[in-house]
Amino acid sequence: MATKETKVNTLLSSNMNNDTAAHHSPTSLHDSARGSPEPPLDSFHTLVQAINEILGPCNGIDSAGVDVEELKGAMRAFDGPDEEWQKYAFQDYSRPYTRNLVDRGNGKSNLLILVWTPGKASPIHDHANAHCVMRILKGSLTETIYGWPCEGADGLTDCATSPTHPTGHTCSAEPEQLEPHALCVKRSTCYGRGQVTYMSDRLGLHRIQNASTEEVAVSLHLYTPPNAAKHGCHIFDQKTGKKSKVQQCHFYSELGVKTE
Repeated sequence: MATKETKVNTLLSSNMNNDTAAHHSPTSLHDSARGSPEPPLDSFHTLVQAINEILGPCNGIDSAGVDVEELKGAMRAFDGPDEEWQKYAFQDYSRPYTRNLVDRGNGKSNLLILVWTPGKASPIHDHANAHCVMRILKGSLTETIYGWPCEGADGLTDCATSPTHPTGHTCSAEPEQLEPHALCVKRSTCYGRGQVTYMSDRLGLHRIQNASTEEVAVSLHLYTPPNAAKHGCHIFDQKTGKKSKVQQCHFYSELGVKTE
């Protein structure tokens, strides 16, 4: 399988060659009827195109068929200026963060830009049995990973385990059947501009926080499949482990246009 860097470089090279050809082709009497040539993609939209190519024509909707390392490589390869993604980055200081849709990935994914208000955080949440790849575009964000309600600080679980279950154990679908207890913290990591991380339900639950009290943070998130947007996800109380279902079927903006 080709590396992500190779695919991105190939796309960039193709765009440059097409642009060069457009400038050097002989003028024709019929040129005015052909319309203007498509402008080459910038680095950010080349990343969007590369992600769609990685997900493929048919298997991207299947969580088990996604090559996570290749998606992470695509995120790392992006090195374009902020101006390329800023039209998607709507912020709203009245809420902890905004969720701005960049691309739907032909139904295989949602690519979002999240803009984080200083000092604010997400609730502790699961990922509705989907992959999440995150890159920091601006500022820094702290990710805290928690165990599921059945897991203790020693890593042991109160329920049956299953290697075929999306989370690795079987109670996560209905943790209310267990005695509630505080969620254990597995680790906390601060990620800065340009860094990439990955999360799934098999790794646990997590919370993202903008620890800065002054600077807005911006992150790029790829969710595949887009289960949370379609079916909702769960948020969890840290002290009791109790879960609540929330819907995430709307975005603060879509494709660069504010919807709220």
